[in-house]
Order: sequence, then structure tokens, then C-alpha cells
Amino acid sequence: MEPDVSTTALARIDALHRGLTRVVLDGGGLDAVAGEVARVLDVGVLVTSTDGRERAAALPGELRDRLAALDLVTSGGRVRVERMEGRGAPVGDGEARGVGVGTGEHELARLVAVRADGPIGVEEVALLERAADLTALLVTRQDAVAEVEHKYAGDFLRDVFLGRAGDDVFVSEHAASLGWRLEGPTVVLVAEIDPAPEAGVADRVQWRRWQERFAAAWRQVLRGLDASVPVVDLSHEVVVLVPLDEQATGTEPLPGDDVVRRVVAAVAGDKGGGRRPFSVGVSRPAPGLGDLPAAYAQARRAVDVGRRVRGGGSTTFFDQLGLHRLIAMVPDVAELRAFADDVLGPLAADTTEAVDLRETLQVLLDTNFNVAEAARTQFFHYNTMRYRVSKLERLLGPLSSDPHLRLDVAVALRVLDVAG
Repeated sequence: MEPDVSTTALARIDALHRGLTRVVLDGGGLDAVAGEVARVLDVGVLVTSTDGRERAAALPGELRDRLAALDLVTSGGRVRVERMEGRGAPVGDGEARGVGVGTGEHELARLVAVRADGPIGVEEVALLERAADLTALLVTRQDAVAEVEHKYAGDFLRDVFLGRAGDDVFVSEHAASLGWRLEGPTVVLVAEIDPAPEAGVADRVQWRRWQERFAAAWRQVLRGLDASVPVVDLSHEVVVLVPLDEQATGTEPLPGDDVVRRVVAAVAGDKGGGRRPFSVGVSRPAPGLGDLPAAYAQARRAVDVGRRVRGGGSTTFFDQLGLHRLIAMVPDVAELRAFADDVLGPLAADTTEAVDLRETLQVLLDTNFNVAEAARTQFFHYNTMRYRVSKLERLLGPLSSDPHLRLDVAVALRVLDVAG
């Protein structure tokens, strides 16, 4: 006689509950949770971050290959969890189905079940949701411990940047206790989410969640590259000390360019899963520990100026800043703005006409005041550009004949890029 379906379902619920409870009480990790869910439900299992970065798995290689072939896993390894919500995503004759792990509106992770030879039924979805509840307890515990560890590591690195962490021997030994390797030349990378957070309390809470997920993405990518690379979340920015290959640095126009751009591309991924755009600044090489404070300041300056000049989503090396680097080193922003106001006069205003004329002025400077070329660049008639040149010279002086005035104007335009 066949057992009653409800009896079978209750038995599976009981088996899953007891198995997961044992995992949690025994201090097991997410891999143990994934393995237990996979055993009871007879499916492949993935535990991912909310944006699809794998945290644990019990997934046979064949199923993993199928997901990749169906574009359900990106080349960078991100699981496209957004496609697995609701009715799930087809996988051959089966499917991949994901459920949220978390409480209320605060989702902590995603739990994904994969089966290639049949659908995932309503009963199994209910079991998956039950497993997600217990998984949330484990994720919360792990994240709480990790948060303390990350804060401790962040405070230490902040002290290094402030020059108050101790002598080089102590810093090296303490870094080693954290699993970091600081020997050899490095570049400091600072990454910030675009744009700046809003002032509202709710916005700050949401921003913090984005920042935590952002920092976790950097940690995961760098862990796959080199687990000894320091990655810390300093509240509003993620800081990474990227080691340099001393043989490769001589062949790169910007030291660290290749590895930095590969890591940035991996973190950015395919922009799926609710990922936020971000900007990056990269320092000059820091040969030793004593050079890290200056390198950190360079990276912060690069990300700030790079975002102002190039817009969000940019990766800017300190050595690419040129004149902007010198302007950004002036601490008195009010003095910078006063210089721009004095040189540009009404063109320094934030009006539509002033912005339009500044654009024409920049084109003229870029073409060495070749009126015909500037007219072609801005799609103006030659006489229209001649009129604009006359208007600019009435406002600013003899730009076409005075090279010193043109230099002042060119610098003033760059000051507006940096100082606003």
C-alpha cells in the first residue's frame, strides 16, 4: 500500500528540520546546510548573496555546467537569481527555483534548488522555504561574527593609514595574524558606490545594506584572486591593497592597471541582481608600509576627482589626474572657487547660458582657438562661432591673442570641474 502523500510530506519536513537543526547546533556552515537540503530534497543546492554571488553549494558539476550553458550563471560566476524567482527558470526537463533567505523586508541571501530531470513541486518549494527560515539563523550568526571581524580589521587598516598602528615589524606581524600579506609593492584602491547617500533615515538604512553587499562582493572577488589581499569596509568606501607583480609593472603604463581593471570588471559583473554602480580611485605604487598613508590619500583623491570629471562608474588612477591632481591638492576650496570666479566672471555661474558658453570656450581652447575647427566640432556656422568668440572676449579679455589669459582660463575651467 502506497503511503499517504501528507504522511510523506510530514516525514520530509521532519527530516529536513532535524537535519538543519543539527547543523546549526553543531556550528556547521552554509555548505553543511546546502548539503542537508540537497540530501532531503534530492536536488542541487546553491546558497548565494542577494545579488547571486555563491556563498555555499551542494551542486554536482553536471548541473553547474547546465546552468552556465543556459546563461543562468555569468562568466564571472554570478548566479542569475533574478531569473529563478516565482515560477523558476527551465533547466532541461527540470528547473531552478530560488527563495529568499531573511526576515521581513531585509533579505540576507538566496537559497536555490536545481533539478534537471523534473519540476520542483509545490511541496518541495514549501520545504525550501522552511529551510530558508533556518538558513537565515545561520546567515545572521555568521554575518554578526564577520561584522565584528571586519570592523576590527577596518580599524587596524585605518590606523595604518593614519600612521598610528605601530612600527613596520608590528604592522607586518599583526597583518599576518589577519591573514593579510603586506610585503612588496602595492597600490591602494578605493571604491565608492555612486551617488552619495541621501539624508533620510530610511535612505541611510538602505544605503548601509547596499554598502554591506558591495563590500561582500569585493571580498568574494579578491578571495578568488588572492585570499591574502586586504579588503576592508570603511563605512562609505571599500579599500583594497592590491599587490603588484614587480615584473609586470615595468610593462604597464599605469602600475596595476591590468589586475585592477580585471577585479573592477568582476565586481561590476553584468549589473544584474540589483547591483549599484560605483567609482574607483587607484594610488601610485606604495613600495613599503610607510608609503601606505600617502597612497591612501592619493586613491581617495583619484576617486573623488575622477567622479567629478568623468562622472560615475569611472576608474581613475592618480597619475591620470594631470592638472586636476594639483588643483585637488589645494585644501582651500573657497579660494579655488574665488579664483574661478575672478577669471571667468559671469561664465562661472551655474546658468544655462554660462554652461553653454563654457562648453564653447573649452572647444576653442582644445582647438587652439581655430575658429573654423571649433565651429565644425560644435556644428555651428562659422559666423556663429565668430560671434561667440567676440562675446567671450568681451566678457574675459583678448583670449585669441593673450596666451597667459588662455592659461588662466583653462585652469579656471578645470577648477570648476574639481571644486564645482
